[in-house]
Parts: sequence; structure tokens; C-alpha cells
Amino acid sequence: MKTSLIVICGATATGKSGLALELAQRLNTMIISADSRQVYREFDIGTAKPSLTEQQLVPHYLINICDPIETLTLAQYQEKAQFLINELTITPLLVGGTGLYIKSIVKGLKIPRVAPQPELKQQLQGLGQRQCYDILSQIDVIATNKIHPNDEVRTLRALEVFYVTGIPISQQQGENPPPYPILQIGLDCSAEDLEKRIEQRTEKMIEMGLVKEVENIINKYGWKLPLLDTLGYSEIKLYLRDKTSLEQAKKEIILHTRQFAKRQRTWFRGDTDIEWFDAKSLNLVEQIWQRIQEFFAYYKHLD
Repeated sequence: MKTSLIVICGATATGKSGLALELAQRLNTMIISADSRQVYREFDIGTAKPSLTEQQLVPHYLINICDPIETLTLAQYQEKAQFLINELTITPLLVGGTGLYIKSIVKGLKIPRVAPQPELKQQLQGLGQRQCYDILSQIDVIATNKIHPNDEVRTLRALEVFYVTGIPISQQQGENPPPYPILQIGLDCSAEDLEKRIEQRTEKMIEMGLVKEVENIINKYGWKLPLLDTLGYSEIKLYLRDKTSLEQAKKEIILHTRQFAKRQRTWFRGDTDIEWFDAKSLNLVEQIWQRIQEFFAYYKHLD
């Protein structure tokens, strides 16, 4: 078949990585990560990054491509992933829970190629969110219809894009879906089952050495590294600063992961192209394998 893509998505702890590993071996293909934190080196246990053994079983791409002090933009991720997909003669698996990463590929999001502008951003922040939003409403009313008045991040980004390019961000956005066929597989389970999975996963991360991983990162990059304020790392950072117990830190990780998973489920449910499977199904791999064979057969017939 010509270029095509299989997506494995869903909330955290639903078993995407294990399923992808099994399917990739059957297909003799590679896995492209769609995880916004696995791109960073040294953030391994807390991001559930594939182990070295798993990476030896199946080639994994777009993991460990940035240092923790660097920032990978959505546009940069999209460019790297699209290049891989278009260059391959096999069908890769795009696997992860970062909805915007996946959407940037399957919908072909048009993303303004404007690098972050630290000095400009600092100047704008000095004006305050209300004034920045007022400025944006004068230059790009379409953008303000989509951006909440309190959303500082998106307001500043829209102003950055306008001041660098002279073109409103709303005129630079949109979708340009890729021409190749895409099969999107979603994994889900009941809230009760997902909570159990999250609890088990958190316990496993602690056993694998999450505390030591965070400690090493702090020793190397300092307490203020932005990535340390993300899920799993911020809670352990508080523990290392003697502001909570390890047991309480674990409870906070579980709670925050549950909240994150809920947001992920809401995001992915908004895409009607995703075909959902029960993560607890005893013959899950065979069900999805059959669906993949149908996908290949259908598009081969069209060719």
C-alpha cells in the first residue's frame, strides 16, 4: 500500500504502549511517539517511556530528541512526524495520548511557523492579560471568538504570531488533511477500571525509581526546570522539598492522573473518526488485528 497510518490513542494507563508493541512486531513496522513529554531525554519513568528492551524489539521514533532545557513546539513535532510518515514505505503506528500531537497529523493542522519570542512575550505580559486581550480583539476578532478572555497562553501566542508575521493568527490556521488513509484506534475502559490501572501504574513508577529520577534531574537542572512542574514530577518535587510525605505524593499523582485522563477522554471522544475498543477485552489484540487487516484490504482494493 502507498503511505498510510495507524493511530493508537486514548487516555493514560489504557495500555496503548503494550498494544502498539504487539501490533508493531506483527506488522514489522515502527512506532512514532505522540507524547509531549517523551520527546525529552532523562524524563523516563514518570512519562512511562518505552524501556530499552522495548525499543530494541521495535524501533521507536520521536522519543529522546530534546534536552529538558529545550522546547519542542507543536509545529516542530508535526514537521518531524510528517517527514517520517511520508518517507516510509511501511505503515507506522502513531501512538500516544497527546491529543494535539495526534490531531496535528491526522487533521493536518496549519500551524504558524513562528518561534517563541521571549522578549516580546515579556513586554506583553507587562501590559496585563486584559489589555493584551483588548489589543488582540482589535487586530483579530476571529481569534478572540475562540480564545477565552482569561486564556493568557493563547492570547500571547496570537499576539506573537501577529507581531512577527503581520498576519492575524486566525488567517494562518485551519486544516489540510493528509491524502493517505488513516485508521484511528482508541482504547478505553470504565472509570473504575481506569482508576485501578492508574493506581497500579503509579505504584510501579515509584518502585522503578521515580523519586531518584526526579532527584537526579533536580541536581542537574535545578528546581525551576519547567518540566518538573508536570504530572508525576511536581508531586515528587514537593516530597523532596519536605513539603509532603511520599504516601501523600502518591495519592496526589493518582488524583491528578485521574483528572488528566478525564480530560484526555473528553478530547478524544470529540473525534468521530476514532474506532473504540475495550482495553479490558480478553482478545483485544486479535480484534484490532482483524480491523487492521480489513483496513489494508479495503484500501488495497481501491488501489
